[in-house]
Amino acid sequence: MRRLLLLRHAKTEPASPSHEDRTRALVERGRKDAGKIGAYMDTHALLPDRVVLSPAKRVQETWKYMAGALKRAPGATTAEQVYAATPHDILGIILGAPAAAHSLMIIGHNPSLQDVALMLVASGDIDTREQLREKLPTAGLVIIDFAFDDWSKVHPQSGRLERFVTPKSLEVGTR
Repeated sequence: MRRLLLLRHAKTEPASPSHEDRTRALVERGRKDAGKIGAYMDTHALLPDRVVLSPAKRVQETWKYMAGALKRAPGATTAEQVYAATPHDILGIILGAPAAAHSLMIIGHNPSLQDVALMLVASGDIDTREQLREKLPTAGLVIIDFAFDDWSKVHPQSGRLERFVTPKSLEVGTR
């Protein structure tokens, strides 16, 4: 089995013509939400073998606060192609994941993460799938399981939505 974890970066300062998009930083809520998701992952033993990050400041900071909540944070690599990725770019990263990584986490941006999640998921709880279809909020975590043990076999509609967690869902105790 292979497990894919997709995480949209946490809440950031608003976009501004005077700020370069790549340099947008997390706001206080974003830092807290990233820590909440990290703590959730740690508590539920959802630690990836490999983490791939966008080079954007908000993604790097999201990982920093998430990793700080993990007892044993895996190493992370930054991949330029995650920043302005299409769903097919994200799929290419997944297909190229090393065989030794049974679980892969990609932290990046919307709409590509939501689009690739919807492209890959064929089954799972119907209500949860509909929630994902409606919105992948900041710091939203999507976990997709694949029944095979080879990343190169990942293709559209080949995964099962194992869970979809958001900071808001953790606050109301729905997960």
